[in-house]
Amino acid sequence: MTSLPVRQNTLDLIGNTPLVLLKGPSEAAGCEIWGKCEFANPGASVKDRAALWIIRDAEARGELGPGGTVVEGTAGNTGIGIALVANARGYKTIIVIPDNQSKEKMDTLRALGAELVLVPPTKFADPNHFVHTSRRIAEETEGAVWANQFDNVANRRAHIEGTAPEIWEQMEGRVDGFTCAVGTGGTLAGVGMGLKAFDENIRIALTDPFGAALYNYYANGELKAEGSSVAEGIGQGRITANLEGAPVDTQFRISDEEGMEWVARLLREEGLCLGLSSGINVAGAVQLGKQLGQSGGGRKRVATILCDTGFRYLSSLYNAEWLESKNLPVFDWLR
Repeated sequence: MTSLPVRQNTLDLIGNTPLVLLKGPSEAAGCEIWGKCEFANPGASVKDRAALWIIRDAEARGELGPGGTVVEGTAGNTGIGIALVANARGYKTIIVIPDNQSKEKMDTLRALGAELVLVPPTKFADPNHFVHTSRRIAEETEGAVWANQFDNVANRRAHIEGTAPEIWEQMEGRVDGFTCAVGTGGTLAGVGMGLKAFDENIRIALTDPFGAALYNYYANGELKAEGSSVAEGIGQGRITANLEGAPVDTQFRISDEEGMEWVARLLREEGLCLGLSSGINVAGAVQLGKQLGQSGGGRKRVATILCDTGFRYLSSLYNAEWLESKNLPVFDWLR
């Protein structure tokens, strides 16, 4: 009889997520495409990892104590992770979120007991940007700590110390490439650094949506955005502290339409209900697999991140009217 894992603490449920071979993407790429099932975390996203490491780091530095408050600006998933970890550790949570994020994320945050502050979406240079607003609230709140996920490298360490070793062990040391999109940069940089420590020949690729500036930065040395994307939680216009020194070997830019195609196929063909960021990641993994396949040396193996559950986007990504309003293709089963 197989021994099933037992956890002594609810926070130990974060991480050690399954890795799954994706049949359709593997066939398209001509190599093995593996997805790290981050939707299996308690908060149903990869951001649980950053939340746990950030809060533990604040505790270790003596900045967060009993009865304290964690404040963060987020597109939603990091806030959900922070709220869960904070609840388990006895802290309050204040989350600042752009008001164009999915209703499901906002409802989830409220259900978890977080205090929600909604702000209009705006450029990072604007002092009313959700990141700057959250910093001010933290400074004005007694006993509060600002999580600062974009520039707090405890975020990156979560993936250097956790995600990367898990992928290496699960793939038995046979990893040729890794790719994902960037929001804070913690996942790409952290997994990249962690995997390179095992084998410097592993190829690390940025998968960028349109509307973000990093594709041009890594391709041409200039932070320049082109087009737009409806994907939540990814897309960056600056080099965050988490991204500094990220070992990016190559880069891809993926349209929402291409990401949506993989979202549809993974649901229809493989029974995985995912968000658009996961679809974009898988599209990038297919591109990386094709690129690696041209180098010869046997069947290649590429890993990527399945960021969160599609159940978080029922009012947007899985809603025909919303898709039509964004001039995006409507899944045939929603017609």
